[in-house]
Amino acid sequence: MNTDQGGVAGFRLTGPTWAGDLGIWSSAVAADGRRGGALRFDPRLVADPSARERLIAAVVADRRLTQSGLAGLVPIADLITAQDEIWLITSEPAAPTVRDLLSIAAGSPGPDAGSAATVLMETARALLAVHSSGLVHGELHPGTVVIAPDGSALLAERGLLDALLGRPPAPERDVAAWASLARGLAATWASADREAAGLLERVAATASIRGLAAARDALLAGRDVLPSGFTTRDRLAETLHRWPTYEAPGRGGPPPPVPAAPDEGEIVTLLHVPGTGEQRTLGADEHQPEDVVLRFGPGVPAETTAAQIWRAGRDQQQTEPPSDRLRAAAVPRARRRRGRTILSSAILALMVVGALALWLFRGSSTPLEVTKVDVSAPRKTQGCDTTVKITGVLHTNGAGGEVSYQWKRSDRKEPIVQTDQISSGATSHKVSLDWTVKGEGSFKGTITLSLLSPAPEGKKIQDRATFTYKCS
Repeated sequence: MNTDQGGVAGFRLTGPTWAGDLGIWSSAVAADGRRGGALRFDPRLVADPSARERLIAAVVADRRLTQSGLAGLVPIADLITAQDEIWLITSEPAAPTVRDLLSIAAGSPGPDAGSAATVLMETARALLAVHSSGLVHGELHPGTVVIAPDGSALLAERGLLDALLGRPPAPERDVAAWASLARGLAATWASADREAAGLLERVAATASIRGLAAARDALLAGRDVLPSGFTTRDRLAETLHRWPTYEAPGRGGPPPPVPAAPDEGEIVTLLHVPGTGEQRTLGADEHQPEDVVLRFGPGVPAETTAAQIWRAGRDQQQTEPPSDRLRAAAVPRARRRRGRTILSSAILALMVVGALALWLFRGSSTPLEVTKVDVSAPRKTQGCDTTVKITGVLHTNGAGGEVSYQWKRSDRKEPIVQTDQISSGATSHKVSLDWTVKGEGSFKGTITLSLLSPAPEGKKIQDRATFTYKCS
């Protein structure tokens, strides 16, 4: 393997490059002309050996999903290490993403309401399949939804950030992220079509209240208000044909810098799925077709910790402590080579300790819980043409996280759904709603504040208040 000529694992890095949640992505082309992607992980995320092992397990689980027939994920070709760096290689392009195409939505023609519905339908289908396998995505947003050349939507980076940070799987976080994606597409791609935008808003609210399956069904039920080509991905495919003519923000520029080629003994070794075959070192342009796990340097025993995880049937979020042999093999080559200064080793050690501390801190945090909600309205009768200030309080266990809730007004059929980020340490969070009433007559308004997530299973947390309006 040689990365000093802009190549890695048989793929040639062609640019453009862009920063993601996990590191630097590059466009790549295989020797036979197939287009793919290459992600060079941020060294800080993979400094801890246990984080690497969780990453291995996540990639193996992801490949199993793809091989079982799930077509909604960007397929992973390899997970490799070279020159003290870790790379993820995909056999399909990892760009453009929905985030990229949002930057050209004002173009003519660009993605429309049908394009938004296509993305939502296909990502919901993929997430439901992932969840049914006991896994999650973990970091769904417009930058991790890739539009394939045929206009289909694929999920990228499934489970990787959760694995690196040691976060437990949380399907409800995927659902909240999908609902947020639906609202964002309603406000952008569907903004010119009022009926379609309203459908996407309702679908987002349905996901928050009743889950992804119900939201998918609601989207299908409302398809009459969508452009006729949404089921055939026509508009997205047309947009993709024009993609090379656009330069998305943050893209372009030379490929990420890479160090000199490693010594022969330091070249990465890829293994078959544990227990299925022989271990061997790959050649410079050779590509491993089977499921693989990662070995850091020569001499790693056949029964790696990752092999034990897979054989025991644990999911990608859990791992056993690495063996002494793996710890020794994972020590960066910089600490074994002559001429390195004490300062370099100290900096490297601090990075490892910092990453481990971050993982421990995140992994041990208590999930956010909302125990009670209170809502209040003015007791005094409100006069003509006034805006009534409704206030609410969410009582929590003091943990930080995202909370989703809805206001239901007695004069309006559709609820108003909102999402807030709560900082840890506080045991209450204030929310408010302005209700404007105009005209002559008498009116009694009732407002209900209900928690959507995180909500206890089978328990409804809500409160209501009333006010009186009189104008003569």
